Amino acid sequence: MSTTFRRRVLAGAGALSLALTGGVVGLAGSAQAATKTTPVFENCDAPAPQADGSGNQNYTVTLPDGAKAGDVVPITIDPGASPLLPGFSVTTVNTSKVTLKVGTTTQVVVSPPETVSVVAGQPLDPKAFSGTIKIPDGSEGTTLSVSLDLSVVDADLSGSVFTTTCTPAPRPSASLGSIAVEALPKDPITTKLTPNSGKAGTAVTVTGANFPAGPVTCSALKGGAATGETGSGTAAADGTATCAITINQDTDQIKIDGAITPYKDFVFIKDQPGVKNPVDVEVLPGPLAIGPQSGNPAVDFGKVTINGKAQSVVGQFTAMSVQDFRGGTLGWDVSATRTPFLNEATGHSMAKAQIGIQPSCKVTNADSPSTCTAGAPGAISDTPMKIASQAPGGDNLTGGEFEVGGAGMIQLPPFMFADTYQSVVTFSIA
Repeated sequence: MSTTFRRRVLAGAGALSLALTGGVVGLAGSAQAATKTTPVFENCDAPAPQADGSGNQNYTVTLPDGAKAGDVVPITIDPGASPLLPGFSVTTVNTSKVTLKVGTTTQVVVSPPETVSVVAGQPLDPKAFSGTIKIPDGSEGTTLSVSLDLSVVDADLSGSVFTTTCTPAPRPSASLGSIAVEALPKDPITTKLTPNSGKAGTAVTVTGANFPAGPVTCSALKGGAATGETGSGTAAADGTATCAITINQDTDQIKIDGAITPYKDFVFIKDQPGVKNPVDVEVLPGPLAIGPQSGNPAVDFGKVTINGKAQSVVGQFTAMSVQDFRGGTLGWDVSATRTPFLNEATGHSMAKAQIGIQPSCKVTNADSPSTCTAGAPGAISDTPMKIASQAPGGDNLTGGEFEVGGAGMIQLPPFMFADTYQSVVTFSIA
């Protein structure tokens, strides 16, 4: 089943560049160092009488392949030849300050002072330098992207400091490298009871995950207290545990010892004397839906004025509701696509304009059996981009009520017709 609705996005007449926050995805890897060279297009503002310039600068960055959240790790940066061409010759003492996006954090790596002989007409090629960055907390089990956010060079000429600022376009840049962050150890959990109900004398197989290999025991509980009935089993090398227990007294939960809550519910059936009268009730599945079906109002990204340079404008997508009333174990994905930026009345278009989103997702009904996960930040195009998702539950019930939205940013080209443009972003659930 797939449901869609459309939202309009307005961009005022103006100029330029969409800066999208780098995403974090992937699995942990080895702890060796990895070197990568990435061409970064930059717009450089130089002090007078030096002319401004723009062009590619090749950044060669060495990072460890792996680390733990909270670690301070080494980084080596070789900025490569600058896109600026000096108009005069001089000797200065330069200090580079490179601002990096490390996941969702911003960190600065500073070079030691370097004596430089500037030659007119020849690009400056600063030396490689080393520093450290910190792996952000909360990045466990991801591959952390490191990208360029800003490059500043201070040139000291006999006590007078001249600053050159180079801004990547888009900002931040493409990934200069990545670090696999180790996942936290998984807690042992009880996953399933077979069967999960029965009368006195019922033999139950209890399964679990993330247990250390070797023997395990399992226990019956009533109201959170142990009943005294136990069983035994084993855990395999992959952490899968199996335990056998026979239930003879009133029990409402069973666990494999050492597992974290919640434990698995067991329905103990007491045999009642007298005339039996079965009562049946059928619960029908509800919809999987995203709304409102009529769409949300246009997102106002404000106005910009053409100045010959790339510019970015930001806005906030109005939150959408997601309802999963299917009563099963299925998951769902919300994705987004968009149309080109156009003004259908005048025929003007912005083929090079981009729009991106930093998605958000939260649970709005505390009784929801599931949580939701926001997608990685990125550019919306005509190819569906995952905005949010609910994972399938396996043996467990899924569903609930959620709110999906996010911050948006439009990147505009340096020159275009002064006009009002519109793109339609369509959010779909399946």
